[in-house]
Amino acid sequence: MPPPLSLSLPSPAPPLQAFSHLPHQSKALQSLALAPPLSSGARHSSVCSVVNARHSDYFDPRAPPPPPQRDAYGQPPPAPTPGAQSGRVFASYSIYKGKAALAFDPRPPQFVPLESGAHKVAKEGFVLLQFAPAVAARQYDWTRKQVFSLSVWEMGTLLTLGPTDSCEFFHDPFKGRSDEGKVRKVLKVEPTPDGNGRFFNLSVQNLLLNVDESIYIPITRGEYAVIVSTFNYIIPHIMGWSMFTNSIKPEDSQQYSRPQSSPELEWRR
Repeated sequence: MPPPLSLSLPSPAPPLQAFSHLPHQSKALQSLALAPPLSSGARHSSVCSVVNARHSDYFDPRAPPPPPQRDAYGQPPPAPTPGAQSGRVFASYSIYKGKAALAFDPRPPQFVPLESGAHKVAKEGFVLLQFAPAVAARQYDWTRKQVFSLSVWEMGTLLTLGPTDSCEFFHDPFKGRSDEGKVRKVLKVEPTPDGNGRFFNLSVQNLLLNVDESIYIPITRGEYAVIVSTFNYIIPHIMGWSMFTNSIKPEDSQQYSRPQSSPELEWRR
């Protein structure tokens, strides 16, 4: 009897689940793997159509996102912290009116390192006021903006204004330098005639750029209340005091022993 013939059969096509782990290209690969054999004459055009479909599926904004990655314990990665990539977060409070817009932008203090490894505030921060004139309905030209930097004590002055009080600040960016007097900025804050708000009026005379402009914007009582609230919150931060309180550690403080009470010690406390 002749020996039995051994037949080598081709291995079956992989199941559809084998491609489930692939990203966006999985639909195209699945269709290519499960498609019936094609003749040599139509193979080239069919492959091109698959490539085109894969390209369209990859860039289709309506395509569902890939499943989130998980670690070895099946947990998703932690959510990114705001500002983690650049290390900074920008915030602003803007007011838009018919003739102008006004934005309040805080700026942090500047620190210098010490030999001990600690840091010291070299320059306090401020709040930058940006005035932009209106060019049309709800459109403002920020390329023509005028800016004014409010210091800590100037913000304190605004916080102490009564309902009928007004104040005025004068800035010369080149004070003490060769161009002193060539740029003059005056910010006036005064109550509105009805007593329900305030006017912020910035006048700028710049002889270097031949600019003489005045921009004013009315602020309602509610908007001014937001300004007062943000100033009260941000002042300790732009002074660096918040960084100081965050750096306080119990182990760094000196051990305290309660002294004996005496009149002399009372004066030394």
